[in-house]
Amino acid sequence: MTTKMTMAKLELVDENHPRAQQVAVLDSPGTLKTAFAEIPEAGDDEIRVKIKWVGICGSDLEAFRGTRQPEFMSTPTRLGHEVAGVIDQVGKNVHGLKEGDQVTCRYVWGAFAEYIVCTPFNVKVLPPEFPLLETSLIEILPGVIHAAELGQINQNKTVLITGQGVSGLVLTQIIALYSPKALVVTDLRDRNLELARKYGATHTYKVPTPETPTMDVVGKDFPDGFDVVVPCLLEGDGMVDSLDCLATCGKIVMYGCIGTCNQPFDFFKLHRKRGEILSTEPKRDVDMRNYFQTGVNWVLDGLVNTSEMITHKFPLKDIQAGFDLRNDTYNDAIHVLIDCERS
Repeated sequence: MTTKMTMAKLELVDENHPRAQQVAVLDSPGTLKTAFAEIPEAGDDEIRVKIKWVGICGSDLEAFRGTRQPEFMSTPTRLGHEVAGVIDQVGKNVHGLKEGDQVTCRYVWGAFAEYIVCTPFNVKVLPPEFPLLETSLIEILPGVIHAAELGQINQNKTVLITGQGVSGLVLTQIIALYSPKALVVTDLRDRNLELARKYGATHTYKVPTPETPTMDVVGKDFPDGFDVVVPCLLEGDGMVDSLDCLATCGKIVMYGCIGTCNQPFDFFKLHRKRGEILSTEPKRDVDMRNYFQTGVNWVLDGLVNTSEMITHKFPLKDIQAGFDLRNDTYNDAIHVLIDCERS
């Protein structure tokens, strides 16, 4: 775990407090409310970001469902980390950043709010002409690019991505740049698979239910499995499915499926297949920063599309409705954004 994670403090105040900002609080699984906290001040080595857009990430959804309790969570919980905003306060020891810089953030939690304080490490500046609406999704790119690197993907490798939600569609765009022999993706929804084909998937398969074994759908065309399997689902049971899809000497690059696993994982099967399981979060802070910069560059160069996946927008006061929509597996929602600017 990086030592540079930034958590927003939760000190609630009355709505009429002169420095009150609106924030979202997860009271209990499935229940979000808006409350008020004091607007934070940037310390000497910090900056303050006035937040505009925050995306609802799968990790937020896991906490919302009550299936994720990492060490940086508490109850009541502040969620949100896919940030697009503008620096509006700079500490006296901070150099290179200035008020008015448009930024995306990484390693911040508690961003479903009007303001957040973090360190320069947590932000990347984007050109002022780049739309803020398309900025928050850049946050996931370091992990996505690292996943492609870990898979050692090239023209000889077959790759399977299970799930074409927002992260899965970004993974498809990135992994296509590594020129795999075949890039196979699965999803429940036709619209998502249509986007996946546009983004470089060579084979797309619609699975009828979340419980359907992937090899039942793709096994006729790929009976030997896949050299690289990237599960991009929330439920831990997806790891059992990924193992069934793995070719001999293959790699499971564990981008998703870190939730609760209700099925036994067959480690002996992994041993027989001589397989590997790899975690996608960059191990060193410097690696994360380098992947962050690469991700920004690729977006600005037009290689990664962060706008087409945006399907819904909600104001912060209606965040419960946004999460309820995102939590529905079968609707047409892909990337749901929360507008944190108070009207």
